Amino acid sequence: MAPDSPLFSDFDVHPDIVAALAEVGIHRTFAIQELTLPLALAGNDLIGQARTGTGKTLGFGVPMLQRVSPPAESGDGVPQALVVVPTRELCVQVSRDLGAAGAKRGIRVQAIYGGRAFEPQVESLQKGVEIVVGTPGRLLDLAQRGDLILGKVKVLVLDEADEMLDLGFLPDIERILAMVPEKRQTMLFSATMPGPIVTLSRSFMTQPTHIRAHGNDEGSTVPQTTQFIYRAHNLDKPELLSRVLQSRDRGLVMVFCRTKRTAQKVADELVDRGFAAAAVHGDLGQGAREQALRAFRSGKVDVLVATDVAARGIDVTGVSHVVNYQCPEDEKTYVHRIGRTGRAGSTGVAVTLVDWDDIPRWQLINKALDLGFDDPPETYSTSPWVYTDLDVPESARGRLPRSQRTREGLEAETLEDLGETGKRNRPAGRGGDSRGPSGRTVDEDKPAGAGKSRPRRRTRSSAGSGDAAADAASAAPAADGAEGSGEGTKPRRRRRRRGGAGRGSSGEGSGSGSGAESAGD
Repeated sequence: MAPDSPLFSDFDVHPDIVAALAEVGIHRTFAIQELTLPLALAGNDLIGQARTGTGKTLGFGVPMLQRVSPPAESGDGVPQALVVVPTRELCVQVSRDLGAAGAKRGIRVQAIYGGRAFEPQVESLQKGVEIVVGTPGRLLDLAQRGDLILGKVKVLVLDEADEMLDLGFLPDIERILAMVPEKRQTMLFSATMPGPIVTLSRSFMTQPTHIRAHGNDEGSTVPQTTQFIYRAHNLDKPELLSRVLQSRDRGLVMVFCRTKRTAQKVADELVDRGFAAAAVHGDLGQGAREQALRAFRSGKVDVLVATDVAARGIDVTGVSHVVNYQCPEDEKTYVHRIGRTGRAGSTGVAVTLVDWDDIPRWQLINKALDLGFDDPPETYSTSPWVYTDLDVPESARGRLPRSQRTREGLEAETLEDLGETGKRNRPAGRGGDSRGPSGRTVDEDKPAGAGKSRPRRRTRSSAGSGDAAADAASAAPAADGAEGSGEGTKPRRRRRRRGGAGRGSSGEGSGSGSGAESAGD
């Protein structure tokens, strides 16, 4: 922010809100806040357009906090304001920011999102809240059940509207709009303004003012981020990434992958190499995702490996480097990824590793953004420019020296029991812990094929092995009675074989426990 930008106290903002912001070190406004506050505080509808990381949350949050009435000022606990966001991570972030800014006024903010139990959220709503921040699906579920009352909402905000459009939430948003009063203040914030967003805004807003903050173009990169593009071989990427992570004076690092499996594999390999890393992707339970984010924010891990969808809405201060481990799909994804650093005026470094197969995709991104990296240099972990470009010590190798392993790691962060929806409770034993060796929750730690209805088959020959004994502790009694009796040879002869591979009929289970679950993923 500019040193001469207005203070929050320069506007007609409640002194308690100004004091709460000052406690967390926020005094001056960013461009989008400076432009939106006068109109929003006056109760006007508006569309705020600015890139992510420029302070949009307080642009709508401060006017919202100003308009609602806490219990001390006749608030009855029925939600008076609603913020709709596209992702769980953004939901948690926005509710946390609003809660901090409204703490001195006694304003209660509740996050409502899927992937966790209904009951705690319903209980909070019953106790009374002033502001609800939620994702469309869970908001609709609770509203249709009668647990969430939207009839007194006087301020509605759609945050990251373009992302919600990309994720297919438009029908849900329209249903939510039909549940809130027609007489209200509506604010829409978006980095880009595609046609459907414009159409939607015309249908549910009243003479909105369209505000574009300086540097709002989501189709361009920011000068605060230094970009390096390397043509890298897939087999050398782990070694190359290890060098990048040993750059001098680096802070937190986000590593982006295209697939969930690659994200988990990269995180596991980094941990094996001595780095404090964690993964965030769609195959993880909500508890594990929040555990990783808390560990990242607190510095217990300093490398977060994420997929694009899981990373939407993650705003963590102190991210100095972004690494595109796999080339992004398009220019918008590229800008979104590297926008995790170089935020709010800070500087950052973005490194993109482009495999040979991805050169055509990269050239389209390069052309669309006019980056000037037409022919990335063929680069290996031993290439001298890696060390000079990124200020990596000459002594750096593929593993982090033990003397530098100072982070506590993911294990130091508590894994909360969120009562996750869809998760099966299984007793202790193999996979009985709340988190498997890969960091995935119990339900996501199942091998391929384990979710099928076919019962697990075990034989007497495997009952003595360590893995099979652990299986026996977690197997259902019915399966034991049907398949674990002395006639173990009969089901073994009838057993299906995967992919036509013939296995020996004797000693089959002795090495890998349950044959039905022995296939790797």
